[in-house]
Amino acid sequence: MSLDATNWAWRVQFKERKGGSLKPLKRLVLLSLADRAGEDHTCYPSVKRLEEDTNLDRKTVMKIIAELIEDGLIQDTGERKGQTKQVKVYRLLGVSGRENKTVPTMPPFDQGNTDLNSTNGGTVPTTEQSHCSHERVPTIPLNSTNSGTRNLPKNLSEESKNKKTWLCLKKLREELAQAEPDQDPDELIQASWFERERNAFERFNEAKNLCNDLMIYHFADWLLNAKTKYQTREQPHFPKTGAQVRIPPSAPNGLSDKQINTFAQKLSHHPEVASTFGTPGESYEQLAARIAIKLSDPEQFAYWLPYLKQVGFQDSRKGAA
Repeated sequence: MSLDATNWAWRVQFKERKGGSLKPLKRLVLLSLADRAGEDHTCYPSVKRLEEDTNLDRKTVMKIIAELIEDGLIQDTGERKGQTKQVKVYRLLGVSGRENKTVPTMPPFDQGNTDLNSTNGGTVPTTEQSHCSHERVPTIPLNSTNSGTRNLPKNLSEESKNKKTWLCLKKLREELAQAEPDQDPDELIQASWFERERNAFERFNEAKNLCNDLMIYHFADWLLNAKTKYQTREQPHFPKTGAQVRIPPSAPNGLSDKQINTFAQKLSHHPEVASTFGTPGESYEQLAARIAIKLSDPEQFAYWLPYLKQVGFQDSRKGAA
């Protein structure tokens, strides 16, 4: 992983292209390439790996790669890697690495003005030695938690607290603003359930080995889905008319709230349902919450009936096939 390449991928400005791919998707692919670049700024992830990183289909990935080459951001080196020698090696163009920075040099040592036998060698002038203080320097116990924090403010900002983790609040705000322009990012970040969802998201992606930028990208979608989930829970059970928002016994589906939640959990683990109705970064619990809302609607219940029968539901209504 090249930090220089990743920083470069974040700062790149994409050209306007009529009929081209969306800029956020192009940046996502470029970040995935940069995450696998070495010190020479070359990388060779397979198309399948890029699909898994970005959750984009193969056709979209190939289109974006072609546009990045046309924009002069990456270059096909002509070299091939992998067991089959078919994986293309790309070079990131325009990355300014630390090796390109000039190192300041010291002026040549003037031997003519040096008296090696002088008693003043390494001695600080008297005028500088006179500046001393009788103030005692406070000592800190070895087991103190304040060691090394003497010059830090007591109230660190949230950005500073997250500096050593994958989460960057500034980048998260940018992703949220792009995904949902009408949503105030700080409303989600300051929500009471933010830390709970963050911990669940980290456990969900623990074994996926995603780079920090992709974690933030998926976490933005995760938070937007979580907002919908919590808003659904906060809806009052009793509307202004006084009728309770529960499924009546005479409802066409004939299911209680507990049964709806049970079947929603089963459907969320159904492979076809998860792949068709699930969203990137969404957990099974979040998908189940959305399915439960649909099962509560008699009009949508008929649509879900074939899936329900596959997970054990037996339709006992009159006239049911």
